[in-house]
Amino acid sequence: MVIYLSPVLRPDTFEVIRAGAALIINGETFDFSAMGDGDTLPRSAIKSEWFAGDVNKIDGELALTLLFPMPRNYSQEQAFPVPLENVPDGPVVFPGPLPEPENTEVA
Repeated sequence: MVIYLSPVLRPDTFEVIRAGAALIINGETFDFSAMGDGDTLPRSAIKSEWFAGDVNKIDGELALTLLFPMPRNYSQEQAFPVPLENVPDGPVVFPGPLPEPENTEVA
């Protein structure tokens, strides 16, 4: 599976888990196991705000684009993400943000 990320500055987060040909996003399962090689599932057929494009199956591998929420302390890796290739089953690991700035206020 190849996951492309489309960064968007937004305060919410998501949890994505790969389970074979399915993705579980915030507890909701999206099963693509019925797709055959060369098939395309249009974005309009997917009832989720997290998908940013069609889902394709090319040479037996799923390829899809997810919206990627970035916090205000986003890193360069989040702003300009590389595709996540050969994503294994389990929780999907995304690029992390920069550390939160330390509070420098003096009481």
